[in-house]
Amino acid sequence: MADETGASEGPMRIDVGLVRQLAKLLDETHLTEIEVEDGARRVRVARTVTMSAAPQMPVYAPAAPAAPAAPVAAAPAEPAAPNLANAVKSPMVGTVYLSAEPGAKPFASVGDKVAAGDTLVIIEAMKVMNPILAPSGGTVKAMLVENGQPVEFDQPLVIVE
Repeated sequence: MADETGASEGPMRIDVGLVRQLAKLLDETHLTEIEVEDGARRVRVARTVTMSAAPQMPVYAPAAPAAPAAPVAAAPAEPAAPNLANAVKSPMVGTVYLSAEPGAKPFASVGDKVAAGDTLVIIEAMKVMNPILAPSGGTVKAMLVENGQPVEFDQPLVIVE
């Protein structure tokens, strides 16, 4: 029986197909929750995401070496950690791709000269391919992501100096 607001006191009727579609959408978009509302009916689907303590970005600091068995000649200097102040960051959550299609030449590689407005990578979000452009000209010093990697908002992608 319904009260004057139209709410029913009986059990809620669940559209299992809708729940499955929403769960599939969560997987495809890498979201953690989604909620839809249709009149008085509201469905929320959420999943628990386990966050690792390790950062998702590559770590450029050298690990502490194990004690060598014998003296080692002077090793070449380690490359300096990239300057994240010059990093082009992701404007959205999505999946990053380094080339236009599988097997194609990457848009940019370490050592390439790029001009302002050149495409560095693309980010797929909600089935839309979004080019990420170089804000200024320079040389690509580091690629901080791998092809097909999920990225977060404001995550450093490429360093152009």
